[in-house]
Amino acid sequence: MSARTPDSSALGRIGIWAGDLDSYPAAGMREAATAIEDLGYGTLWFAETTGREAMAQAAILLSATRRITVAAGMTDIYARDAVTAAAARRTLEEAFPGRFLLGLWESHPSLAEDIRGHRFGSPPATMGAYLDTLDAAPFGPPATTALRRHVLAALEPGMLALAAERTWGATVLGMPVEYTRTARAVLGPDALLAVTQLCVLSPDCTRTAELAAAMAAAALPNRRTLLHDLGYRDMDALGDRLVDAIVAHGDAEDIARRVHEHLDAGADHVSLHLLTPAPGIAPIRQWEHMATHLLP
Repeated sequence: MSARTPDSSALGRIGIWAGDLDSYPAAGMREAATAIEDLGYGTLWFAETTGREAMAQAAILLSATRRITVAAGMTDIYARDAVTAAAARRTLEEAFPGRFLLGLWESHPSLAEDIRGHRFGSPPATMGAYLDTLDAAPFGPPATTALRRHVLAALEPGMLALAAERTWGATVLGMPVEYTRTARAVLGPDALLAVTQLCVLSPDCTRTAELAAAMAAAALPNRRTLLHDLGYRDMDALGDRLVDAIVAHGDAEDIARRVHEHLDAGADHVSLHLLTPAPGIAPIRQWEHMATHLLP
């Protein structure tokens, strides 16, 4: 294994993307983290948008658990400068060896400019400059590993190529299985590919259809061109083929089948983003149900 090649076994094959984590109270967040760990999932993923600060939240989650990897999968590069990010990453690595994974995200113009007061730049160029500073950052405790323990939250092929060249790899959220094959081809055989599958769990597909369609509609704005290139047309109509490709919905066997399709298409790790009609409440029973179908 080279100095750049990740040991994906640290993540396990299956994880949970806790998309509603910011809406939980602190006690509920800790309870969710321990439940995910106790069920046997390898990694707990979360995003940074307009809720809790990512590094502080990661420290809380790491302190509440014993072995699971905690992945700040979408830390906004406009939320902190790269030197601060490097120091925070090194601090968490020192305190929790091998258990923290930093995922960098290029943000959105509205978040960067309207909320944070920055000028939004070209994503590949801005991310490349951020990585230059991150790699050279002098601050923080001594690194505990020679590996560059960070990935990029990536969709576009250009960002995937940057991830392959400069980091452990990429995490790809909310794309069909066909795009997992594309991402693996861009990343090459050695880089980490972690994908997140959007899903709605219910034995009755007719009951999940409305929630799945809403989830697919929310995912569309950043994925239109990519989905068009994969052969999806008339996306605003939210046809069954498009919704089913983005959101796995149905019973546990249906979702488990989709997970294995991603793994067969080249993913090293798949995390489940389970959407329920009750946001703000951890879907622990659903996580438990999926664990019986996906974990040893």
